Amino acid sequence: MAVTRTGIAYRSGGSGDHLLLLLHGLGATGAVWDRLLPLVEDSWPGPWAVPDLRGHGRSLAEPPYGYAVHAADMASLVASSGAARVTVLGHSFGGVVGAVLGGGWFGVAVDRVVAVGVKIGWTGDEVARARSLAERPPQVFPTVAEAADRHLRLAGLTGLVDPSSEVALAGVREVSPGWAPALDSRAFGAVGPPVEEVLRRSAAPLRLAAGQADPMVGLAAMRRVDPSAVLLEGAGHNAHWEAPGAVWSLLDAP
Repeated sequence: MAVTRTGIAYRSGGSGDHLLLLLHGLGATGAVWDRLLPLVEDSWPGPWAVPDLRGHGRSLAEPPYGYAVHAADMASLVASSGAARVTVLGHSFGGVVGAVLGGGWFGVAVDRVVAVGVKIGWTGDEVARARSLAERPPQVFPTVAEAADRHLRLAGLTGLVDPSSEVALAGVREVSPGWAPALDSRAFGAVGPPVEEVLRRSAAPLRLAAGQADPMVGLAAMRRVDPSAVLLEGAGHNAHWEAPGAVWSLLDAP
């Protein structure tokens, strides 16, 4: 795993000048793309990169954590890759970061942003709950298994990912006197700006999609931003994990 000059840890592969950037959701790590990566390696004609966003996984845990800060981190990663242009595939929070990167303010040529499972409508109570999470002190557990279980709950992956798997353990770090989720809870403080407005500011073409059973976003909300938005059968909020082939096909869609 490499690290950018701004402290962002990432995995990468491939070669060429058109980078595919895979951005995970709030609370997760880049490991959630592991079921889709074989498709990337077989089909993407250029380089790819899978980072842990700031405050997540192995990356720098230092605020601020707003969308624009994450986008600036990604712009630094793109610059260090030497790629001339980038396509973004983002899940949930990562999709919003991709739209901000595609806004044209970071000196990066973004060809396209595909965002899956982005929660567009937030109530005042939901924003307040996220802000409350941001203020909680880190939880430390006596065993790595308990910390991994907590990581999966924070990432919305409980029941989908084996708590003993490498994907789960990628979200855990050893601390004194035990184990803790690698997530800096202050990262939840990024929630608040109107997501629909943020998405509309993407200058790059934006495609929205969500799992058909995703409780966080519906087709009508997505189509207010992207009239061609689609639902993916056989998937919920974590469509990139549940139906990687369907998510990958979005990159081939017009």
